[in-house]
Amino acid sequence: MAEKDSKLVIVSSGVLPEVILKVLEAKRMRARGEVQTSAEACRAVGVSRSAYYKYKDCVFNYDEQLTNNILSIYLILRDEKGVLSSIISKLYELGTNILTINQNIPVDSVATVTISVRFDHGQLSTAELTGELAKVSGVVDVKLISGE
Repeated sequence: MAEKDSKLVIVSSGVLPEVILKVLEAKRMRARGEVQTSAEACRAVGVSRSAYYKYKDCVFNYDEQLTNNILSIYLILRDEKGVLSSIISKLYELGTNILTINQNIPVDSVATVTISVRFDHGQLSTAELTGELAKVSGVVDVKLISGE
């Protein structure tokens, strides 16, 4: 099959050849900084470097739990010192993991900010999360734009 015709599929790791699982583990070790080089990662998991380089750009771990817990939050903040910092602190206190922050240049003394977070729904609801953010000084509005 030509590369332009290739498609992504999700396959249970239980049916994959061991070499693929080893390549995935080597990639994870490299990404987390547990090893310094690809050669070290290959030695650690017991896969040849040629197999690693053959598959490394074609196989990826998928964790459904991680993608199901991503929320995007749209905020309108007053253009005042420390408001965004207070939001970040509040998100930390609420147990979220910030993935992205996109802040626009202030217009009419307010700035729009979109923040994507990984969020554990077991700890508090999305309504409680947005409610807590709305209480932060300098927040004009909070809306959940994806997730739930």
